[in-house]
Amino acid sequence: MIAIDEHLILRPYEVADFEALFATVDRSRQHLGKWLPWVAATTRPEHSMEFIQRSMQELHDQQSLVMGVFYDGELVGGVGMHEWQHDTKRAQVGYWISKDHEGRGIVTRSLEGFLGYLFSTVGLNKIEIHYVTANKRSGALANRLGFLTEGLIRQSAMRNGVAEDVVVTGLLRQEWKQARR
Repeated sequence: MIAIDEHLILRPYEVADFEALFATVDRSRQHLGKWLPWVAATTRPEHSMEFIQRSMQELHDQQSLVMGVFYDGELVGGVGMHEWQHDTKRAQVGYWISKDHEGRGIVTRSLEGFLGYLFSTVGLNKIEIHYVTANKRSGALANRLGFLTEGLIRQSAMRNGVAEDVVVTGLLRQEWKQARR
């Protein structure tokens, strides 16, 4: 568990969270579905259960780390680390927030805490955020957190049946430390 402040905590999903996870995604389906292809495949609570079980196994196997974002005890979003490369000590992070909680700084604060955990406790040296060029909010978030644009991968993501460019941003542990001083 990562306590961000008195209202906000991050913790790995538990099996008992599956109904809350599905309900949160379902309420924000249109909002999230614009950017996240997995939303369309999450059509029943059982899909959220399967996701949580898979996440627990991937954590055990040290392939990924997925956490729910809880605000005053309510599940409002998620953060995750995937594409974990142990040899180079790097990974990608992803995140989402329910429509009702967007624009309140929850994702920024959650990612700040999550990044600190990944650099200091997990021992990563580099973290990347990948986002489609149309997702201006993700671009602004990456910039706000100190990520530098490293490149553009042309037409490498499908969103709503259209091939889109993906921006690759990165943040090194030393840059994170320097920015926090």
